[in-house]
Amino acid sequence: MDMKRDYYEDVRLISSSVAGFWFAGLLAFLYLFPLFVDNYYIYVANYIAINIIVAAGLNLLVGYTGQISLGHAGFFAIGAYGTVILMAKAGFPFLLALPCAALVAAGFGFLLGLPALRLEGPYLAIATLGFGLTITQVIGRIELFGGREGLHTPDIVMGPWIIDTDKEFYFLLITLTILLLLFMRNLIKTRVGRAFIAIRDADIAAQTMGVNIVYYKTLAFAVSAFYAGIGGGLYAFVLKFIEPEIFTLMMSIMFLAMVVVGGVGSMMGAITGATLLCWLDLKLRNILDIPYIGDWLETLSKSWFSITGVSNIQFIVFGSIMILIMLFEPLGLYGVWLRTKRYWRTWPF
Repeated sequence: MDMKRDYYEDVRLISSSVAGFWFAGLLAFLYLFPLFVDNYYIYVANYIAINIIVAAGLNLLVGYTGQISLGHAGFFAIGAYGTVILMAKAGFPFLLALPCAALVAAGFGFLLGLPALRLEGPYLAIATLGFGLTITQVIGRIELFGGREGLHTPDIVMGPWIIDTDKEFYFLLITLTILLLLFMRNLIKTRVGRAFIAIRDADIAAQTMGVNIVYYKTLAFAVSAFYAGIGGGLYAFVLKFIEPEIFTLMMSIMFLAMVVVGGVGSMMGAITGATLLCWLDLKLRNILDIPYIGDWLETLSKSWFSITGVSNIQFIVFGSIMILIMLFEPLGLYGVWLRTKRYWRTWPF
């Protein structure tokens, strides 16, 4: 039975020996994965893991607290530039520069959370959008951050080891991803997480019951920005180079789309949504190289459209996926998983 009889059953990470077996199998797969695949797939895994971190943080804000943000590319940029600057200019080691830069992003998230006390819905979305656009413009005009020319990332030195390949960076990245997801899962199960959910469902009722609205709304923005800052710092070392044009409005929309497609208010939704959209993003960038589909699209574009617009087909696909999910499965990919699990539990009836 799934009935939980006390609080400790609800917060327990491993609920049964079966769950423990599959969790151990998942960890083994993740750490053995780069030993059996080409370097390109390791790069794809790194890209997906970084976006999972950001989606998990944004899901805390959107799914569990009910606050909309279109400015997470700004926090992402702060984490990326902060990590590189602290390592290159201040001599910080990577494992110290990364959380310090993320804390700076969390500070900006706290400040951005203050307008959330009076704004909601589209008004809050516009406020966060303005923040994200402003950050990239400011960074592009400061010489310390490399201006429009950007910055190259320094080497990651950890004791006697220098991490300079995707495979070596993967093991560090996947460990940080697992730890951050476990922390997020535990945070949601605590009193803090229940306060976030209460604010999302009915903030006036939550305040009446003693929930400090000011504290928890700003905390949600700060934690979410911290995760985006961590993701940005890691992303800089996957690309090896950063510039302001990378952190666009489309990046913020993509982060939000990951949460919505995966399923708001669900850890599994954030993971699956980020995985699917990241994989589609990388695949559709070279859509003309896909057998049969690429040739058909090229012929169609030459006949009716401009061939230069074929590269933007990914945005049409993303938009179509979101429309279909909103129409047929508002719970996103997590809703599909729930339906599948319910079906097999009652099969063949």
